[in-house]
Amino acid sequence: MSRVELRRVEFMSQLEAYEQLGIAMTCRSYEEYLRMFALTEDDLSKGSTLDVAGGGSSFTAEADARGYTAIAADPLFSKDTDFLTQHVYDEIELSTGKITKLQENYDWSFYGSPDLHRVRRLRSAEQFIQHYKTSPASYVGAQLPELPFANDTFHHVLCSHFLFLYADQFDHAFHLHAVRELIRVCKVGGRVLIYPLKSLRWVPYPTLDELLQHITEEGHRVSFRLSQLPFIPGSFEMLCIEKMD
Repeated sequence: MSRVELRRVEFMSQLEAYEQLGIAMTCRSYEEYLRMFALTEDDLSKGSTLDVAGGGSSFTAEADARGYTAIAADPLFSKDTDFLTQHVYDEIELSTGKITKLQENYDWSFYGSPDLHRVRRLRSAEQFIQHYKTSPASYVGAQLPELPFANDTFHHVLCSHFLFLYADQFDHAFHLHAVRELIRVCKVGGRVLIYPLKSLRWVPYPTLDELLQHITEEGHRVSFRLSQLPFIPGSFEMLCIEKMD
């Protein structure tokens, strides 16, 4: 690690952390997913997409409305609509309060402000809830590191704001098992995309190099690509794993 990178890590570690007990159920939109994972409409047209730990995000609902095939997986999808509705809106208010408190840490060039960030979350939640009611087959109750899908099922496997973000709650063995599971359900020639690569303390996942060494030794192609969703302090990259033969 260069001196510049060391200074950046030291600076990030001095920022006040985002405190989170348990796993948050977040509500991100289709547009945010495209930016976050640098996806295009052409990408989505190539095959089915799995959104792992999708929470209350409207990506699946909006992708479906555009004619693309998408499935979302989250342990909370075993709950009924009334529970999810209350839980989603409670989470939005709770997270808005935390983000507002720490707003000087964030890059607001996309969202504009905490209030506008909240508006986006509410809009996504509404779309998610409506789709959850009308298209229940699009939502599968499941959690990493085990997924109830066959090998080589999805062209794109997305994991947003779960792996690596919760580095303080899940150990290296969990992360390695989870990443291998994402690869298992991905088609050969498809991609696993993970964002962000930093924890809630804004520092890089500490054993990422070791994890990726296992993945490359197993024959897959690993790269870091620029995310197009500015927000998290110092978080510019996503992880791309291409599943090989």
